[in-house]
Amino acid sequence: MALDHSCQVQRHPLAERGHDLYETPDVAVEALLRVERLPHRIWEPAAGRGAIVRALRRAGHAVIASDVADYGFPLDFVRDFLTETRMPDGTECILTNPPYRIVEPFVERALNLCPHVVLLLRLAFMESERRRGILEGRGLARIHVFRKRLPMMHRDGWQGCKANSGMAFAWYIFARNHTGPTVIDRISWENDTPCLHRDGDER
Repeated sequence: MALDHSCQVQRHPLAERGHDLYETPDVAVEALLRVERLPHRIWEPAAGRGAIVRALRRAGHAVIASDVADYGFPLDFVRDFLTETRMPDGTECILTNPPYRIVEPFVERALNLCPHVVLLLRLAFMESERRRGILEGRGLARIHVFRKRLPMMHRDGWQGCKANSGMAFAWYIFARNHTGPTVIDRISWENDTPCLHRDGDER
């Protein structure tokens, strides 16, 4: 059945979007875990209401959760990620779904802080000349593109109709010591892909 355009991509004024909280569906994290071997101790610096944190903890990871705002989910600290100067003690990886409106400085800060960065980003993030400093020569090892649009990527507080995302998303895997081309593959958020655990220790 065709979806009404109102259920598709809509741009909201910044005043309405607040801190740009879009909760990540569990299936997106589960799909990532089927194709990537992640370090045990991870930092989620845009934790929001804890969607990614809960999914990672269910899989056995120790996760440090922080955000610029308190949405009611228990955080280890509340602080602006763009002001951070070091990783929390013992953490080996940053994994997050960055706020869209500050995505470029957010990604750059993550890459400066940590040798192993995993980000859920729009597939269109690969475009644009101005992102050369982020996407080229920074260890972008793999991009896992979802075969089907992710479900339920709605802005926090959205009261309209629910639908699959109107945008294509992918997991971007940065490993600082990676050299050579970026590998692009296709993954599914439905549980029909084999376990392909890749070596996540390219740090």
